[in-house]
Amino acid sequence: MLKNFNVLLGVSGGIACYKSCEIVSRLKKLGAGVDVIMTAHATEFVSPLTFETLSARPVVSDMFARERQWEVEHIALAKKADICLIAPATANIIAKLAEGIADDMLSTTFLALKCPVIIAPAMNTNMYDNLTVKDNLAKLKSKGAIIIEPVEGRLACGDSGKGKMAEPVDIVAKTVEILLPKRDYEGKRLLITAGATRENIDGVRFITNRSSGKMGVELAKSAIKRGAEVVLVKGLTQVEIPSYITRVISVESTMQMYDAVMDNYKECDIIIKSAAPSDYRPVKTISQKLKGDEITLKLTKNPDIAKAVGAVKGDRKLVVFCAETQDLIESAKSKLDSKNADMVVANDVTLEGAGFDVDTNIVTILKKDGSQISYPKMSKSEVADAILDEALK
Repeated sequence: MLKNFNVLLGVSGGIACYKSCEIVSRLKKLGAGVDVIMTAHATEFVSPLTFETLSARPVVSDMFARERQWEVEHIALAKKADICLIAPATANIIAKLAEGIADDMLSTTFLALKCPVIIAPAMNTNMYDNLTVKDNLAKLKSKGAIIIEPVEGRLACGDSGKGKMAEPVDIVAKTVEILLPKRDYEGKRLLITAGATRENIDGVRFITNRSSGKMGVELAKSAIKRGAEVVLVKGLTQVEIPSYITRVISVESTMQMYDAVMDNYKECDIIIKSAAPSDYRPVKTISQKLKGDEITLKLTKNPDIAKAVGAVKGDRKLVVFCAETQDLIESAKSKLDSKNADMVVANDVTLEGAGFDVDTNIVTILKKDGSQISYPKMSKSEVADAILDEALK
């Protein structure tokens, strides 16, 4: 099942280290390659030889070991990994990762990772409830880490409560879920808009907004991973477009985005309008730079792309976004009706961790059937999956 996938397992120093042996065993049985990094304290609980025997690969713990072939090992392991698990994750390693401290092989490698990261905390109940630990976990989650909550039970210290590391079977199941996402969009075609548009004022100035395009690109990435064909219509974006998104139409102005959407929506099953097109454009644009003590701009309304699609969509699904600074739910309900949309994703851009130019979002999804779901702060990739989940229902 996991053939050709490489898993990097970080093991920090807690009694739950023994459970990590089962994680390696289960991953190997699924066909994955497993590299293990142990902290110095972890080696006091379980011998590196145990993990080397189970993984059939050398365990790394010493940043300055010289007996192996030369390479910058923490970089090599980070590049090789398709996913990283840190299990158990002690309060100490969680604090290091949250603050970017890199004083051993595990924390140093973490900073070089580009792959998804799963963190499975394990510690005494009172430690887990400590506000510093909570803050550190929240910080890691805001940066995209997936936290598998510990479970309740009798702890090694004799206390009972929440703090036991999640069971290996659940950690491995989450790993499989991330590496092999569901393919529930097979046969579906999506048109997704992303980013901001800009309207030229003169030869050097233009009107635009803060949209980075991150949400739209994450939607496209998630949809493709789930089996969809995607047409991405993008304006100005501040995020790299992966090469596997092969149908990309780049536009600049709202009128250009309108034309691209109206030319392509018919071939699609779902249209997701996550872009932030400019509502207005100058009535007149000049090629030279405007000069003078005062400049007066006369603006005219741009076409409403979402409303135009809603008027002709037929049985296609239309998902729109509603970014507001006040009266969020009322505005979202109004937009749901006025655009003839099936679903609206609403977010208050004044909230910390929400809005245009951050990697997280806080959204409420409202649907035509009257249902309403509010989500906590999540990474935009998690928000993308939540949107796609609801769009299929």
